[in-house]
Amino acid sequence: MVERLFESKEGSHGGESFSQIPNLSLNKRTFSGGKLWESSVCGKVLSHHSSLNRHIISYIRHKLSKCQEYGEKTHSAGISFSCQRSFQIHGRTHTGDKPYKCKECGKAFRYYQSAQRHEKAHTGEKPYKCKECGKPFIYRHSARAHERNHIVQKRYECKQCGKTYISSVGFQAHERTHTGEKPYECQKCGKVFVYHNSAKRHEKTHTREKPYKCRECGKAFSYHYTAQKHEKNHTAQKHYECKLCGKTYMSRLGFKAHESIHTGDKPFECQKCGKAFRYYYSAQRHERIHTGEKPYKCRECGKAFYCCSSAKRHEGIHTATKQYECKECGKMYVSLLGLRTHERTHTGEKPYECKQCGKAFSNSSYIHIHQRIHTGEKPYECKECGKLFSFRTGFRVHIRMHTGEKPYKCEDCGNAFIWRTSLQYHMRKVNSINV
Repeated sequence: MVERLFESKEGSHGGESFSQIPNLSLNKRTFSGGKLWESSVCGKVLSHHSSLNRHIISYIRHKLSKCQEYGEKTHSAGISFSCQRSFQIHGRTHTGDKPYKCKECGKAFRYYQSAQRHEKAHTGEKPYKCKECGKPFIYRHSARAHERNHIVQKRYECKQCGKTYISSVGFQAHERTHTGEKPYECQKCGKVFVYHNSAKRHEKTHTREKPYKCRECGKAFSYHYTAQKHEKNHTAQKHYECKLCGKTYMSRLGFKAHESIHTGDKPFECQKCGKAFRYYYSAQRHERIHTGEKPYKCRECGKAFYCCSSAKRHEGIHTATKQYECKECGKMYVSLLGLRTHERTHTGEKPYECKQCGKAFSNSSYIHIHQRIHTGEKPYECKECGKLFSFRTGFRVHIRMHTGEKPYKCEDCGNAFIWRTSLQYHMRKVNSINV
């Protein structure tokens, strides 16, 4: 039986010659309790001859299915397979073969089960439910992890807010949000952090370390999740192609947003001033100008911003090294763009011109503000009286009429004024009387 098994495998890529397989003789041993059979290869003792036969067959299969990608040393470490099917699947780790593709987005997978799990993300199917509260999940492991929150006793309770934790590490990290303690300090700039991983991420801004590389094009990234997101651009199939410029997109939403560039369509309109936007998130961000909402705060100084990107740019002022110096006045800047914009104050260059009236500006943001004169846009609304304003300066000055604030004070007589022009008029009047 052993010889027949070997003959069926001999000559295959995964097999070995008969001389390489150890002598599989059977040692019959007699004990007081009866006959036992011992394998001469591993010394395993079995009570029946048939059991020993099965043991020998499994050993031969084990040897024949060893992966050829590894050397003899690795073989001895135990990287081997009991069946041909497992051996074939393992081979994909070396060949890079991913035979199972998602029908929706084209993403490829090495294993059938992985492809099945991924497709649930498109269908919205959540077959696994928590036995305690019924919350549905896409993946079984997610449901099991959630169930543990019900089962495991949370021993650590925060006295400030009542939140409970399973581990002391998680509890101690939470307590810092109340105490303000920041034990992890950056060795470069001295900035402190609540969490160790936050400090590690921050340190990469100084070293400019980018340890994660795209396996397709070699582009480097500071964070693993950024590299993974980038790699999807290479592997995922792009279903939607623009007929005008040929640009392709993976999602229908991204494709529709791109099409509006050619058509000029701006479907998202501000309910306050009627200004239209190409993207939904742009309309959302704009509406904060009317409401005054500034949800993004600088973690260093607390300054608030309308959008996340503005807050991140501002935070760079605290952490980044100013390496760009103006040769005219010596002022330092974090970015080359900031320096170039500043240099125009010395050169007088004004590259941004209004198409309506021809007025030129040194900064792109200035021309956007100026264009409100022509469009009639008034994004600033007074909550007290409902009056609308095109510019922030006029809006802020108007609010003083309601608050009673008078920031401009005469140093001679102590009289205060809402507007700077009122103080200037007052000073001229006082000087003429004194003369």
